[in-house]
Amino acid sequence: MELTQQSPDISAYLAADEVIDHEHPRVREAATRLTLDADDAYTYARAAFEFVRDTIPHSADSGDPRVTWRASDVLAARTGICYAKSIALTALLRAGGVPAGLCYQRLVGADGVTPVIHGLVALRLPGAGGWARVDPRGNKPGVDAQFSLEEERLAWVVREEFDEADYPGVHAAPPEAILHALKSARDRSELLRNLPAVL
Repeated sequence: MELTQQSPDISAYLAADEVIDHEHPRVREAATRLTLDADDAYTYARAAFEFVRDTIPHSADSGDPRVTWRASDVLAARTGICYAKSIALTALLRAGGVPAGLCYQRLVGADGVTPVIHGLVALRLPGAGGWARVDPRGNKPGVDAQFSLEEERLAWVVREEFDEADYPGVHAAPPEAILHALKSARDRSELLRNLPAVL
């Protein structure tokens, strides 16, 4: 699918803010460790993706009740839902000089009816021909997301017959509905009850 920048300025996808706080020492330290074995932007981006996917458990899988929303806090607590993990990966990519943003899918929840918004990351690498989406959610039985720029290897492929959809926008910062849900939740149970169903 063709992705579209929500900000016309590519520098917005390298910027730091309160949420994607890649100037924080914790984020910088993680990025520095990742660069040790990375000799180009592709290798760094793949390492950052695998680090977030594999070493920060999705809180719904692990049962962790804590809610994280700032990249440095996701890295410190080593937990988060898809939105938080996407924020952490975006921060690490930006710390390594890779333009990155947030993008989303509308999926059907476990009940087969209720729509849920799932968070992804879009990145731009030199010579790659535009934005590519990756899914740092974390693998488990039935979920096998991989770092791939040529062919998407996301956790889930949308099913149009269930009214699922890919949102084409690449956001430089989390949409307000998602950020509000993350920041206002006292624990993961409350967060899951108040997740946005549409963007």
